[in-house]
Parts: sequence; C-alpha cells; structure tokens
Amino acid sequence: MDLFTAMKISGSGMSLQRTRMNVISSNLANVNTTRTPEGGPYHKKMVVAEATPVQEGAFSQTLDGAIREARVVEVKDDKSAPRMVYDPSHPDADENGYVAMPNVNVMEEMLDMINASRSFEANATAVSTAKMMAQRALEIGQK
Repeated sequence: MDLFTAMKISGSGMSLQRTRMNVISSNLANVNTTRTPEGGPYHKKMVVAEATPVQEGAFSQTLDGAIREARVVEVKDDKSAPRMVYDPSHPDADENGYVAMPNVNVMEEMLDMINASRSFEANATAVSTAKMMAQRALEIGQK
C-alpha cells in the first residue's frame, strides 16, 4: 500500500466520523422535539456505513481486497417506539397525560460522540503520519 492509499483510507474514515458527529448533534438538538413536519416526535437518526475495497495505486501490492475504505451508505431513522413521559401540562399530551418523546438517549449519544471524535482524531493522526513519511522520503532523495 502506498502513502496516497493510506491517506485516502484515513480521509474516508474522517469523512464518515464527521457525518456521524453531524447526525449525533442533530439527535441531541432534537431530544425534546415532540412535533415534526411528518407528525409525532423526532425519530433518532443513525448512520449506516460500509467498507468498500480501495482501488490501489499503480505501485501498490494487491492484498486480495483486504484494503478497504469507509463510506456512508445512508442516514436512516430509528423507528422504535417513542418514550412515553407523563406530563399532563404539556401541549402534546394525550388524553391520559402522556407525551410521546423522541427515542433519543442522551447518554448513548454522548458516548457515540466521544467515539466518533476519537476515531476522527486517530484518522487525522494517520494522515499526518503518512504526510510526514512522504516528506522524509523526499528528504532522503535530496541528500
């Protein structure tokens, strides 16, 4: 695998983690949204990702498709049941006083955000290291 392939793989990981962070931010921003244009409470969104084989550079060895990059397939709604919270004073309460709240768990979202942030940082470090290795290789040729 050449350095450009390594940077491409890490770049795809950074792009995936950025999408995850955006979706998590949306979920956290809508944790109390009980009315949406579609009707009903906000539904948690989830990122579906896949690993696809990388088209390696001309100087790379073929590793039987073992080298893969990450990509977002879709961002889908979690259609699980909403949380029912008893609050008879809420304008969206039903006749029994229960409000259908979004199916977003703040603690899970915060853990996912930490995970995505650390994964982004790891990929950024890998890109930086590959860049440094390329610069050092050029310096060897100058001496």
